[in-house]
Amino acid sequence: MPTFSAYDGTELAYHEKGEGEPLLCVPGGPMRASVYLGDLGGLTAHRRLILLDLRGTGDSSVPADPATYRCDRLVDDIEALREHLGLDQVDLLGHSAGGDLATLYAARHPKRIRTLVLVTPATLAVGGAVTAEDRSEAAALRKDEPWYPAVETALREIAELGAPSAGWGAIGPLMYGRWDARAQAHRDQSAAQKNAAASEAYYGEASFDPPATRAALATMTAPVLVLAGAYDGGPNPARAAELADLFPAGVCQVQPGGGHFPWLDDPEWFARRVAGFLAQD
Repeated sequence: MPTFSAYDGTELAYHEKGEGEPLLCVPGGPMRASVYLGDLGGLTAHRRLILLDLRGTGDSSVPADPATYRCDRLVDDIEALREHLGLDQVDLLGHSAGGDLATLYAARHPKRIRTLVLVTPATLAVGGAVTAEDRSEAAALRKDEPWYPAVETALREIAELGAPSAGWGAIGPLMYGRWDARAQAHRDQSAAQKNAAASEAYYGEASFDPPATRAALATMTAPVLVLAGAYDGGPNPARAAELADLFPAGVCQVQPGGGHFPWLDDPEWFARRVAGFLAQD
């Protein structure tokens, strides 16, 4: 397991899978160990995945200063990894909450980006947000599923009472295109793979300056793929398209039947689409 030192001396770890040109992968959660990304649906057949364990997660060390868990502060860790790998430019992939981190990195270091892939990304960095209506509309697409009544009740509780923990736990099926045994096992592993304290700090006060970020992204010329799942509510395809439109060379692709972890729902489609986009460079 390779490691490197961050700007403050914290030892960070990353995991390599596959062969070929490196693709730096930033996990979501927020602050979930990168192991949940697996091989990204077989993308390892096309690229060497560099799966970063963010500080305080997975095999990376816990920092002395918890304030460094904040999303904007983590940008420096990605830059340290780029320097460690000796890359002038990077192909960067961010998933979910890691999409905000990858977006901030692109805004701060646009010339270091060769290509950017944002998979079902959070959009808080550019002033976006997932609404209760977004989640309810996504759930309604699957009203014939046996789990739908329980999810509908949980979403109503979240909207009315303000994100009770029981409600969030109950909407697991909504995160996957297929609520099968593999999806359930993936969901069950989430809590153990996540640093809860770091997760709370990730979106700390003053993490984002959306107007400044949007302005910076408008000058970035690198190709950008925003990949959404047709069944995902956060972001839904419409909000994913809005994010793609912020980039001069941004495109949005919607995976049919995909949820928030689209590489699990249709690995072949996901790997083919992402690999094809990266090969255009």
